[in-house]
Amino acid sequence: MFGLLADEGVGSVPWSPLAKGRLARPYGEHTTRGDSDPVAQRFFGDGNQEIIDTVQRIATDRGIPMAAVALAWVLNNPVVSAPIVGATKPHHLADAAAALDVRLTDDEIAALEAPYVPQLPAGF
Repeated sequence: MFGLLADEGVGSVPWSPLAKGRLARPYGEHTTRGDSDPVAQRFFGDGNQEIIDTVQRIATDRGIPMAAVALAWVLNNPVVSAPIVGATKPHHLADAAAALDVRLTDDEIAALEAPYVPQLPAGF
């Protein structure tokens, strides 16, 4: 889809770029909200451990929040105008703003994208 958007000069506003918080905390770390959110369970399930582990490794190596790494990857795409970040705590805004200063290397981007498996479109 991003190729078409770029060709047409249209921006994108990605919804839930942190996958309802799954990319902001280590794999297996649960929250009460996440465990009781049927939308998150429907769309994100329990998969993607390799991607989450890669975000965590890059964040640890750089000494920055996992959310900053994940959002930096989203912002790396030239058709992304602004991701929708659902902050529920004040530090979530600081983590999101930190992503603006993160420049991922080509190797980091490749590592984040390598385990991704395309998903079929889903609706509510």
